[in-house]
Amino acid sequence: MTPPPDAAVERFRATFRRLRPTDREAPVVVAVSGGADSLALLLLVHGEIGAGCLAATVDHGLRPEAAQEAAYVAGLCAGRGISHVTLRDALPDRAGATANVSARARALRYRLLETYRARAGAAWIATAHHADDQVETLVMRLNRGAGVGGLAGIRETNGCVIRPLLEWRRDTLAGIVAAAGWEAVEDPSNSDERYDRARLRASLGGVDWLDREQVAFSAHNLAAADEALDWAADDLFARQCRGDAAGVSYVWRAAPRELQWRLVARCVRAVAPESAPGKAALVRTALALLRGERVTVADVLCSVRRMPQEDGGIAALWRFERAPPRRSH
Repeated sequence: MTPPPDAAVERFRATFRRLRPTDREAPVVVAVSGGADSLALLLLVHGEIGAGCLAATVDHGLRPEAAQEAAYVAGLCAGRGISHVTLRDALPDRAGATANVSARARALRYRLLETYRARAGAAWIATAHHADDQVETLVMRLNRGAGVGGLAGIRETNGCVIRPLLEWRRDTLAGIVAAAGWEAVEDPSNSDERYDRARLRASLGGVDWLDREQVAFSAHNLAAADEALDWAADDLFARQCRGDAAGVSYVWRAAPRELQWRLVARCVRAVAPESAPGKAALVRTALALLRGERVTVADVLCSVRRMPQEDGGIAALWRFERAPPRRSH
């Protein structure tokens, strides 16, 4: 059972340590499906932190082979002295027009992993998303007209989730697994053309001019730009928005469109913390307010009032309050 090459270990160590700025002594849960990507991640994490590596395989119950694959991963882990658990629960019900099977499975997977992370006293969950996944994600989002946030692609960090392989190619990871003497599990859904990502993967497979690592780096740069815009929106909200018992007010000042909808998002969440309107709804709300219109989004009434200024001028005051209850007929 050959360990990963020294060069791969050093490359991985630099990213892995950067993504764990705190709690470096705490265990890390590694999400392992049995595919080459996740097995390579498991080998690299285990090589770096030893017994602190906790492998977890989620059986979504969608394929009869899943239980056997989980048992196979458990056997590989046992052979290397790696702690392993299989996590199972019922797939959540469909909720909303876009809650397809893939989305529901993803929601279940992260919920089970987070529950296990907390129970095991681990600080982080590591997943094996890599550069090829990033390219596929960016192309899919380009086709959907995504903005800066969407084109940031798969983030390196999201709460307790870290993704240290976003600059690694699929072939490189497969080579690490092969060198270790392990055989990866092939998920048939990866080549099932009923899925958008599988069709795109097949199309991109023959493209030789696309530098996937550089595309992944572009996504990293866009994520940094998105973070900067969020920072600016937070600063604008803190300096220019005022809250009271009834809601939030903002004396409008000219701002780029990307900041307008982000500011609306913060005002809406300040009034209704449980709300989670999508970007499209927030953009429409900002445009309506710029036209001086009243609009309701996520149970928050957004309106524009005229506010006299000391210099005799009139300013537009954007006002956000809880919408009154709807009348029942």
